[in-house]
Amino acid sequence: MSADEDFEQVGAELADLGVRVSRMMGRPALKDQAGKVFASLQRDGAMVFRLVRDTPEHTAALQLAGASLFDPTGTGRAVKDWVVVPHSSAGKWTDLAEVALSRPR
Repeated sequence: MSADEDFEQVGAELADLGVRVSRMMGRPALKDQAGKVFASLQRDGAMVFRLVRDTPEHTAALQLAGASLFDPTGTGRAVKDWVVVPHSSAGKWTDLAEVALSRPR
């Protein structure tokens, strides 16, 4: 499947939890019931998740091949609670989205 299709599948799998597919800054995003974004699909087909730094899930996500901290400006100033997970690890996206959804904001 394409990254877009995998993203839509994650949204569909979490719909029963009140998650809705929306857009943020022109990119597909997953929002919780309060309208807060917790995951987003990037132009390169990777997905970025809001995980809390220094948690086991954050550490595990960063250990996936090609994963990195999210640097939206590309200037080396990463947003440390957000982890970019490449499409090659799309099988982990739903689990990571569930963790991101459950984290307090």
